Amino acid sequence: MALFRRKMVAAIGSDSQLSGYEAIIDLTRRLNASYSEARQVQLTTRGILNSLFPSWLPGAFKVMFSQPLPEFSCKLNALATALTCQWLMGPCKVNDVELDDGSVGEGMGVLVERCRYLEQAGCASICINSCKVPTQEFFEKDMGLPLTMTPNYEDFSCQFSFGKTPLPQQLDEAFSTPCFQQCPSRAARYADCSSSSSSSKQTDGGNCPNILKP
Repeated sequence: MALFRRKMVAAIGSDSQLSGYEAIIDLTRRLNASYSEARQVQLTTRGILNSLFPSWLPGAFKVMFSQPLPEFSCKLNALATALTCQWLMGPCKVNDVELDDGSVGEGMGVLVERCRYLEQAGCASICINSCKVPTQEFFEKDMGLPLTMTPNYEDFSCQFSFGKTPLPQQLDEAFSTPCFQQCPSRAARYADCSSSSSSSKQTDGGNCPNILKP
């Protein structure tokens, strides 16, 4: 947690006055509030993820493992995620997932039973822009592994599916969800800049801030 916090502080330029996990959530909210466009938040978060590793590691993993041994690499990353990320997301377990061709990827998934990060942030926009999109892009573009993350905004679970290509954002239901009732930003009104704004779900607080804004 300390390393993750230091990397967030370096990216944002200031620290939180809070301690422990509350500081991580506070810094995440600051990051989302620092940019006018969701894409900037996603790219910054992806940069934070890369900074957690030696600069040579992601590229080397892509060449030495992901490309020649994709199935093994998916299973390895699923296990590593389940073992090392529980401090951030809560209890996790490795499971089987359906892949692009309909086959079953044994041990290539991770089920987060109730995501601590999502529940405490209380914001679908933070989930999308500070977790789902940058994490998927980090694994696909930097580590060489497709990853689909499927958050469930009803029970706060999340399914990681390594080896499964993410849907286009326009077809991914995660991008059309309304903000949660407890979201601190819910009262603010945001313009929905997506082409599907007319069909987006809404609450009395408006759509999640800029989830689809390019």
